[in-house]
Amino acid sequence: MSTPHSFAPAVPVHTYQRIVEQIEHAIVTGEIPVGSQLASERELMVQFDVSRPTVREALRVLQSMGLIESRPGTRGGPQVLAPSPETLRRSLRAMLGTAALDLAELVQYRVVLEGTASALAALQHSEAQRDEMRVAVERMQRAAEANSDDFADLDLAFHKLIWSASGNRIFALSGEAVSGVLRSVMHRDAEGAHHDNRVKLESAAIDRGLFDAIERRDATEAGSIARKAVANRFGPLLEPEQQAALALLVG
Repeated sequence: MSTPHSFAPAVPVHTYQRIVEQIEHAIVTGEIPVGSQLASERELMVQFDVSRPTVREALRVLQSMGLIESRPGTRGGPQVLAPSPETLRRSLRAMLGTAALDLAELVQYRVVLEGTASALAALQHSEAQRDEMRVAVERMQRAAEANSDDFADLDLAFHKLIWSASGNRIFALSGEAVSGVLRSVMHRDAEGAHHDNRVKLESAAIDRGLFDAIERRDATEAGSIARKAVANRFGPLLEPEQQAALALLVG
């Protein structure tokens, strides 16, 4: 006896998509290493037995995925790129724009990311990284006191140092991507309703406390400060039930 089941219609796959799949697989498996060049368009036409427009469409898709980059003036084909935060940032922006991902999910991830990265940075930072973070915090303080427009940039620079000091490259990659998506919110929040520096001063003080916890290698305190900072900054933008879920992550 057969079991009733509803199948979707079979959809033909464009030839260029097959090319994309093969090249993508070769890149992610390391068969084509980062920094190397693909074959020229003419060579790819021969290898795949397709027309030039088909090859160019496949290369356009691969470039939009952040896997390759065409560089004028160089011989051969496009260069294979290392993973980039910009690639992930574009994907997250698209997901937000199409409602495939909502702001609450992004904020929840940022809470987990910042808390974990800060705790690891407290345990694992080097003296050089500590000194860089100290300089970054002091720059933030001066920018807050001067109500400077570059405060948000300096804030992001400080957190980049934390992600790096965590020793986890995925945190650094995803942290920069998520922060980029939330960039407009960060700027608006830092400016404040009356364009004064109250919010900036508060943020600088929080990050100073975070740095102090990292410097004395208090991972528990550093993680707690980081989680609360993100929740306090972006929580008011969420619905009440979303805020309750966020509170569970903050602890």
